[in-house]
Amino acid sequence: MSKKIAILHTSFVFVSVEPVITDLIAELIPGADIMHFVDSDVLATVVREGGISSRSEARMVHLAKAAEAAGADIIFSACSSLGPARDTAARNVATPVVKIDEAMAELAARRGNRIGVLATVPTTLGPTSDLIRAKADENGRAISIEQRLCEGAFSILMSGDREKHDAMVIEQAVDLARTTDTIVLAQASMNRLATRLEEKTGITVLASPRLGVTYLGEQLESSSEAQS
Repeated sequence: MSKKIAILHTSFVFVSVEPVITDLIAELIPGADIMHFVDSDVLATVVREGGISSRSEARMVHLAKAAEAAGADIIFSACSSLGPARDTAARNVATPVVKIDEAMAELAARRGNRIGVLATVPTTLGPTSDLIRAKADENGRAISIEQRLCEGAFSILMSGDREKHDAMVIEQAVDLARTTDTIVLAQASMNRLATRLEEKTGITVLASPRLGVTYLGEQLESSSEAQS
């Protein structure tokens, strides 16, 4: 019997603009049934309010509960901006919840020393940096983190102008590479640029989708074994 994976979205970017997550699940977890649960306004609300309010947190809990009610075997949170809200949602359901950026943060914390966090949405910088610091603490490593915002690029991507979005991200990444040894792409929407950015910067560039979906598959297998 195929397993049901519920993906929680806070915009339509991974549904209609960049279907990378769906494609990776098809490649790495073949045969899985995918369900999408979207609150297309919550990310915009968090950006507008400059942080995660109790109302926005409640909306993420609602998505997770809806996924659980639909019979999901595992829940994949595709948004990096709502870190604390994802944790709250996970505590409110019995279904396992996997964060898209958890495996990436672990790898960055293990390998990097001077880590640059590059984002196109301002509210992603804090949660991603905090997750990397937490992973570094768990591994007993001292790291430094430099945050960099590519302001306006996400809105440009959502308007359909990939070329301008990509040029803005590349410009910021090249500059950030001057003072760091590893760049973490805080949003999965920059994933397809990772290889180009490594070529342009000459340093390690980490993106979350493949790492996250690989980890998702491992957690799904572990959960299945525990239930058998």
